[in-house]
Amino acid sequence: MSYSAADIDRVKLIVGMEVHVELATRTKMFCRAPSPACPEFDPHGNDSIPPNTLIDATVLALPGALPVMNRAAVDMAIKVGLALKCQIAPITKWDRKSYFYPDLPKAYQISQYDLPICFDGSIDVPAVDDKGQVDLEGEPTRIGILRAHLEEDAGKLLHEAPGGTPIDCSIADFNRAGTALLEIVTQPEFTSSAQVIAFCRQLRNICRFLGVTEGIMQRGHMRFEPNINVQLTMKDGKLIKTPIVEIKNLNSFKSVQAAIEYEFQEQPRRWLADRREMGRGTKQTRGWEDRADGVGGGRGATVLQREKEDAHDYRYFPDPDLVPVAVNEEWKERIRATIPELPLARFARFIDQFGLGKKEAAALIDERDVCFFYERIIAAMESLGFSHARAGKLAANILLQSGAKRANERHIEIHHLGISPEQVASIGKLREDGKLNNQSADELFGLLCQDMHHGEHREHGETQSIDSEKPLAPLPSSVLSVPSVVNVSSVFASVESLAQSRNMLTVRDDDAMARWVDAAIAENAQAAADVKAGKTAAVGRLVGAAMKHSGGSGDAKALREAILARLGAG
Repeated sequence: MSYSAADIDRVKLIVGMEVHVELATRTKMFCRAPSPACPEFDPHGNDSIPPNTLIDATVLALPGALPVMNRAAVDMAIKVGLALKCQIAPITKWDRKSYFYPDLPKAYQISQYDLPICFDGSIDVPAVDDKGQVDLEGEPTRIGILRAHLEEDAGKLLHEAPGGTPIDCSIADFNRAGTALLEIVTQPEFTSSAQVIAFCRQLRNICRFLGVTEGIMQRGHMRFEPNINVQLTMKDGKLIKTPIVEIKNLNSFKSVQAAIEYEFQEQPRRWLADRREMGRGTKQTRGWEDRADGVGGGRGATVLQREKEDAHDYRYFPDPDLVPVAVNEEWKERIRATIPELPLARFARFIDQFGLGKKEAAALIDERDVCFFYERIIAAMESLGFSHARAGKLAANILLQSGAKRANERHIEIHHLGISPEQVASIGKLREDGKLNNQSADELFGLLCQDMHHGEHREHGETQSIDSEKPLAPLPSSVLSVPSVVNVSSVFASVESLAQSRNMLTVRDDDAMARWVDAAIAENAQAAADVKAGKTAAVGRLVGAAMKHSGGSGDAKALREAILARLGAG
């Protein structure tokens, strides 16, 4: 039967994901060459170091060079597998995946074919509301994890010389070749682009919290490859599945979403043109190009790269130079003991225990080290007498206002501003005791940030921290308590002394407050009349005037109460 577009009743999206995670090991997967995924060797990204300097004889496949497995990479793979509820293979092995490409010196890639180290797992992808925020009250979607296997990365081809000089050839850069990769493959169970993005964000956060990758997608630390097709339901009841399209090497959430939505719109049209259905030998590999003339006014389009090879085209066989790996229960339990509380659990706890909004909680778990910094502030506040709940709420308020503002200005993370958790807690204590108003608290935060760590340097007008470039590593549970070497009380005393020396502490003189209130009312007769008439919104103008008379040393809350009492509106 010949179908037209009018005969299509429904279109269902089907997506499975392949995610390549560059593991932040110090050395590469099968040799001692430094890994570009480790910031110790490449602090500013893969393009900041000269080509072909992170190499050795094994990377270049020179005669006689033999591979040796990197145990740290296996540890990281097991850790991710356990976090994703995977089975860990008791025996796994290494296989050669043979193909020729200029960025692959050996003409084969060492991978895992039929015995992946992790398999049969799952991840619960949370529901997302209309604003893209996690909705804990919504029903999560369980997505199966088919497998997660280790392999080595390929190099890359440069089509212009370093510095952007045009060339009429391609240059092979093997700095990335041999880097440890963990490829995570899901079941084809996603039915919307929003689901996929929620999964990608969650997986990135999990991997960062586990300390296995920095997760900076612009540097290629995580690359996403959606496998997309659609199921057409015709009006006569017939079901048709279009060929699977794999979109290669996407390194941003926007590109992933745009590519999926493009294929969702395009595949029914493609099927109407060629009538090809899903089957052996029909899979395509496509790339994504950003451009203004995308389908339906979209921001890009996919372009055909090649017809996808089947497994037999790669001629997999066990690598004779590497022995199989046996993972016993003791090994697994040792790794399991290092897994911290995962991001989604923290997200729920921050909302439940501290009363944070979804947006606040999401901002705090978005960066692993910021999250741990936040928890250290809470611990310091508790040692200053705060309840757990109040400490969590006030710490979030200071961090996401005074901290986020300055971090954005300096293009660094909040925990690298130079202010310590104990100093932030001290600001919170002064605010809570009424000794600092909001404006002075923000100014004091800025003063403490100016005393930057000695490890920082400036480049191109931006402040950057050498400490921030250390590789992520698992933090013990003790990091969430205040270290014994830090005397929080003495830090508080020094912060209070600094505030006093800068005349930031709030004046609690009743006579002075009365003068400021009288002056504010005298200067703003109409606002005073409005407040007397019950229009309490007008009190803000009077408070502002009183604060001006106080030189910023007044307590806005106390002044507001005094003004309302004076005008009989309290």
